[in-house]
Amino acid sequence: MTGRLTDEVVLVTGAARGIGRAIALKAAEEGAAVALLDVLPDQLATTTAELEQTGATVASAVGDVTDEDSVRRTVATLAETLGRPITVLVNNAGKNAYADATQMTVAEWDSVFDVDLKGAWLMARAVLPPMIEAGHGAIVNIASIHSQLTTAGMFPYAAAKSGLVGMTRSLALDVAPHNVRVNAVSPGYIATDLLEEFFDTIPNARESALKVHPLGRIGTPENVAEVVCFLASRAAAFVTGANWAVDGGLGVRYA
Repeated sequence: MTGRLTDEVVLVTGAARGIGRAIALKAAEEGAAVALLDVLPDQLATTTAELEQTGATVASAVGDVTDEDSVRRTVATLAETLGRPITVLVNNAGKNAYADATQMTVAEWDSVFDVDLKGAWLMARAVLPPMIEAGHGAIVNIASIHSQLTTAGMFPYAAAKSGLVGMTRSLALDVAPHNVRVNAVSPGYIATDLLEEFFDTIPNARESALKVHPLGRIGTPENVAEVVCFLASRAAAFVTGANWAVDGGLGVRYA
C-alpha cells in the first residue's frame, strides 16, 4: 500500500466482479473512499461486504449506467453517503457482443453501445461538474484491445470500444483546462467471467490465445487494477488523453 489515492473518492461501475471488483479493492488499499455501482445486487453485496471487512470507507448502489435518471440518482446518493463528491470515476461497466452484422437488430446494436459507450458518457456527465468546480479529478475508461485490433465473430464490440477511446481523447481536451484528466486502459485477455464467456462462444479461442501471448499467460484483474489506480492518482498528473494497453504484449505482435 502506497496511499497514492488517499483523500480521493473513487466510483467504479461494473464493480461487483472481475476487473471492477479488483479496481475497487486496489483503490481502497491505496487509501480511497470507494463507491460501487452495478446491476448485479447479490454479487455487489458480496464485494461491498468484502471491502467493509478491510476497514475501507465504502458505499454501494444498484444502478443502470444506461439509464439517465438512474445515473443521476445513484451518483448523487453515493456522494451523499460518502459525504464528499466523486473525484475519480472508473467506467468499467461493459458487455461483450457476438452479432452477425447482416442479422443484428437495431435493439441489439443499441444494447451494446448503450452499455459500452453511452453509459460511460452518462457517468462522466454526472461526475464532471464537481470535478471542474474543484479543479481536480480523473476519469479512467476501461476500453479494450479490441479498440485497436479485433477478431471475427465479435461484431460490433470493436466499434463500441473504439468509440470509447475516441470519447476519452475528446473529454481529455475539453476538461484539461480544469485540471481534470481522462485516460483509457485497454485490457487484453484478462481472467474474468466475460473472458470465459468469450472462450465458450468462439471455438478453440482459449488455446489460440495462450499460443500467441508474448508473456505466455492470461492477465489477471489485479494487473489491470494496478494500472488504473496509477492513472487515477496524482502520480500520473501529467498523463491525459492516453490509452494504455494491459495486454501482455499481444497488441504489438505482428502475427
